[in-house]
This record gives sequence, C-alpha cells and structure tokens, in this order.
Amino acid sequence: MINNRFIIPFAILGFSLIVSTFIFSGTWRKIKSENQTITVTGSAKQVIVSDLGVLRGTLSVEAATALEAYRLLQAQKPILMEYFKSKGFTSDKVNVQTITSFPNYSFNQQGQNTGIRSFNASQMIDISASDVQLIKAMSIEISSLVERGVNFQVNQPEYYYTKIGDIKIEIQAAAAKDAMIRGERIAEATGRELGALKSARMGVLQITPENSNLISDYGVNDVSSIRKEIIAVVNANFEID
Repeated sequence: MINNRFIIPFAILGFSLIVSTFIFSGTWRKIKSENQTITVTGSAKQVIVSDLGVLRGTLSVEAATALEAYRLLQAQKPILMEYFKSKGFTSDKVNVQTITSFPNYSFNQQGQNTGIRSFNASQMIDISASDVQLIKAMSIEISSLVERGVNFQVNQPEYYYTKIGDIKIEIQAAAAKDAMIRGERIAEATGRELGALKSARMGVLQITPENSNLISDYGVNDVSSIRKEIIAVVNANFEID
C-alpha cells in the first residue's frame, strides 16, 4: 500500500511540470511569432520631361601650317556664331573653349616618321537652353553649315531634368508605400497582420528613356531623351503579428 506522504509530493510535482510545460509552450509561441518577418520589394515609376537641353560640338580644320589652321578656324567661327544668334543665342550665351592644335605626321612604308604632313586646329563650343525642342531641332539642322564652309562636328544633344532632387524624394517615398501595401496583402492572405518596419534599403535610381527596359546595378542616368522615366525600388523588412 502506497503511503499518502509520497502521493501528495508526486502530485504536486506532476502538476508543476504540466504548468511549466504550458508556460514554456506559450512563451515559445510568442517568441516565434515576434521573430517572424517578411521582406517585400516595392517600386514606383514616374515620367519626367527634360527642362534643359545642351548642344556640344567641335569646330575643326586642317591646313599645311599651324598658322593657316588657326586662321581658317577663326574664319569659320563668325558664320557659326551668326547661326547661333539667329536662333536667339547671343555671344555671351555661347560657351567657347580654348583652341587646341596638333601636327599630323607622315610615315614611310617602314613606319618611320618622315615629318609633319599638316596641322589640325579645333575648338569645342556648346550652348544650353530650357527650350529642349529648339536644342533638338538645332542638333539636326546645324550640320547644314558645311555648305557654307563650316566644319562643325555636333555631338548627340543632352537633355536634363533640373528638379531631379525633389523627384528623388517623392519617388522613393512612393516605392516605400508600395512595399508596405504589398506586405499588407501578403500578411492578410495568410491570416496575419503587418507589423512594424524593421529595416529598409533603397535601391539605385534608374532614369531611362520612356518605355525602355534599360537597367543597371549601378543605376542608369539617361541624357539622350527628352521624356524619361525615373524608377525607384525599396526592399523593406516588416514584422508579422
């Protein structure tokens, strides 16, 4: 026959173990729930229209002597400046850089230098305007000056959006909001609620031509198109309640 003085201590011990198990189980579930997170990617896109155009080009000549090359270059410049003036650009609006000159050498069949063949002289010139359509039209038309003896090699025009700093803040905020909405929908689909934001990482901005698929790990900063798209991506980590 079991002595009662042993039954009571064993009963108390068994009850304590059951209570401890329930407490540990509940605590473990709470800790597990608190440690659950979800990582989502949000994005936002906005079309921007360039408000500054830049046209660059190089005026260049070749002549038998350095002096002749310089004189020929100086003779072409007034024709070019007259063209700019006809488009509304006074001389103070035209950025003219320093003239550079270099010799061109002749070589025989053995590759030996046989002396100076001619000289090149060149001068870089650029203009800028808020009228981007004017810059575009000039980039196409200006090559026709060759008919007047002007050798102006024009570069592809560049188009910029000068308020890009303000847009960056707005587009990144929109991307963060998109990440939160995506997280909420995923949490709701699993019967949970989206908790506090734990961390967020902003991706590099992509500024690409409109309807382009260009993308780069280092970001894209397109200057070739007037209409562009700015795209922001945010990776956000949220708690799950």
